Order: sequence, then structure tokens, then C-alpha cells
Amino acid sequence: MGRERLVEIKVFGQTYTVKTDAEEDYIQEVAKYVNEKMEEVLKKTKSVSTLNVAILTALNIADDLLREKEKRTALLREVGAKSKDLVEKIDMKIGEWSLKTPS
Repeated sequence: MGRERLVEIKVFGQTYTVKTDAEEDYIQEVAKYVNEKMEEVLKKTKSVSTLNVAILTALNIADDLLREKEKRTALLREVGAKSKDLVEKIDMKIGEWSLKTPS
């Protein structure tokens, strides 16, 4: 991240200028991803309406995002549970050692 700049991208045949503080390579990668998703939708629907393709693409990307968020939440819960279990086991071992060691 740095200072804001204007980056020119091409999405679905249209050129856009984006004001961003992200690196240009990253913004180009985002545009590439959107283009790929739009091409997927276009192949599946054969829609000639750019607006329909854009809306369906937005819905597909939102679906991808929500599924990834759900996976992340589940993973964080799993890591939390395993961490808690590990801490409890460590505490038990420390307790056992402290009972065995003479003061």
C-alpha cells in the first residue's frame, strides 16, 4: 500500500480508470479475475446483455466470498478448540510435574 494513483484496467472489453492505493499489479490481477468470472458466466448463460452478465458475475463472486468466509470461520473455530485443548493438556502436565517435584 502506498499513495493513491490512477490505474487503467480493462473489464469485459471496457476500459476503466481506478483510483487506488493498491499496487497496480494487484489491481490488474483483480481485473483479470473479474474478466475470467465474466467469461465463465457468458459461456454458461449465452446472455448478450452486459448488465445481466455483470450481475450474474457479481452474484457468483459474492457466493465465492461468502463460502470462503464460512470456511475461514469454521477453520478459526477448529483452531480455537484445538488450541484450548492443547493448553488444557499442557496445564495438566505442568500440574503433574509440580506435584512430582519436591519443594
